Amino acid sequence: MDNCEAILKLLLEAVQSAAPAEKKDDSNEIQVGISNRHVHLSQADLDTLFGEGYQMTKMKDLSQPGQYACKETVTICGPKGAIEKVRILGPVRSKTQVEVLTGDCIKMGAKAVAKLSGDLVGTPGITIIGPRGSVQTKEGLIVAQRHIHMTPQDAQHFGVHDGQIVCIQFEGSRGGIYSNVAIRANDASALECHIDTEEGNAMSINSMSKITIIK
Repeated sequence: MDNCEAILKLLLEAVQSAAPAEKKDDSNEIQVGISNRHVHLSQADLDTLFGEGYQMTKMKDLSQPGQYACKETVTICGPKGAIEKVRILGPVRSKTQVEVLTGDCIKMGAKAVAKLSGDLVGTPGITIIGPRGSVQTKEGLIVAQRHIHMTPQDAQHFGVHDGQIVCIQFEGSRGGIYSNVAIRANDASALECHIDTEEGNAMSINSMSKITIIK
């Protein structure tokens, strides 16, 4: 009996030592989110474009908590051209903001200003047309600056802080490095690096791609 117990103990120890250890989430890679042109509306501008008291229709949730794509679209107009069917993202914001690509600015004859979301000082305005009316904003047209959303805990893991500017590296046949990437660390964020479609296409990046931070 003692021999059997000893053999069973040895077998159990062998199985446990062969089992893979629980993987610790200490990866230095960050998922990429690729953004196309879109609009964030204030409630007042939403009312003007779609009618008093209009409620946007959620189409799908986005990666950042509480953010979602809406069924509704608008047309945006600059001095030289217009772009139709630009997606609205919810929920409503305190100020209207239109995020476009550099190529869109060339098409519309508008100035391309790289800014972080919410930083609208010094940005040009734009005309937005909806099914019930139009608005002419005094500011709010931006080309989104590259940035990484993360929590304060993520920031500690990566050794960075909110507002810090870093470089990011992409692997692959057309991989490379982007500089001037802002860290946006707060408790309302989910870990993800945001670039736009032009930046993604330049390095053959898709939604399955990952980046690493270079400080």
